[in-house]
Amino acid sequence: MDCPDSRSSAEAVPESKTEENLLRKQMIRIFVVVCALALSGVAQTQEPVRPMSRTEKALMAAEKNFIEAAKKGDVEFFKHTLTDDFSFVSFDGQLYNRQDMLDQFSGPGTDILPYEAKVIVLREDSGIVTYNVVFRVPPSEDQGPPPRYQHFSTVWVKQGDLWKMKFLQMTANHWGDW
Repeated sequence: MDCPDSRSSAEAVPESKTEENLLRKQMIRIFVVVCALALSGVAQTQEPVRPMSRTEKALMAAEKNFIEAAKKGDVEFFKHTLTDDFSFVSFDGQLYNRQDMLDQFSGPGTDILPYEAKVIVLREDSGIVTYNVVFRVPPSEDQGPPPRYQHFSTVWVKQGDLWKMKFLQMTANHWGDW
């Protein structure tokens, strides 16, 4: 025969364990949220700016010269700056060669605005410069290719005393609704 008191205490035990489990789960959730918030604060902390190395400065200067030549349409700059085996991936995803780049810059210049440049030194004689670009075009020409917002990554190699462009990739960035 069942005792009424034993049944109610047996039923009470699972409820208290359930409440205890729920409390533990809530504490774990709170702990995870607090940790996430703390880590997001750490991720937002900026490292102190360190001076650029000589190689980083040289790579940044080479890239700035490339941008200025692109703005002017200076094909002579490209003739002496591109390596013989230069290739590039355009915003359309196609691989092109040195002559294609020379042909591209045989016309008028391109009005581009670079920002958020970063330099990655691979060795003393090679590195990558990567940055975002806005193609500034009149509103009447702002429809269709090339995409207005792109990301450039350029590989530079040092040949003798000169920095030469070996590879360039232009990737369309999604910006806004298109």
